[in-house]
Amino acid sequence: MADDKDLKIEDRGKGNKKIIIIAVILVLALAGGAAAFFLLSDDSTVADSAEVVTKTVDKSANQTAYYVAMPRPFVFNIIGLKRERLVQIKVQLMVRGSDNQDLAKANIPLVESTLLQVFSATTEQQLATYEGKELLRTDSLTNVNEILTKYTGVAAIEKILFSGFVMQ
Repeated sequence: MADDKDLKIEDRGKGNKKIIIIAVILVLALAGGAAAFFLLSDDSTVADSAEVVTKTVDKSANQTAYYVAMPRPFVFNIIGLKRERLVQIKVQLMVRGSDNQDLAKANIPLVESTLLQVFSATTEQQLATYEGKELLRTDSLTNVNEILTKYTGVAAIEKILFSGFVMQ
């Protein structure tokens, strides 16, 4: 029979458990930081520049929000400091009520043309910052609602959402 001195128990699981615990803590910390950023971020610059547009949009709390996806992403070139860049933006329009949804769907070519015109007038420096992207979004909203008002009499779009954004 073996003595107690000769018995050795290997404990290989402690190192793996520590790594898993550390990884879980890091993931939770990153998720908490992201949640705090989104909850505490200030949209006042967007609200200030879009104040005129939002007054014309029917934003009754009783109406349902609908999202109208543009059928294809916008792909365009911009001139950068060192080289030309290719940009791709996927867009969805937020509208209130089924009447505005139908109006937005019926005027997709007009909206696409207006958005492409606004997007192609931007610069690399503008698209490199968060504030620049927000400015592009509010300019897009203003221009789209102006053109819709001109041709349909209704500023139907409440928000323009970038659901995909790639700059190469």
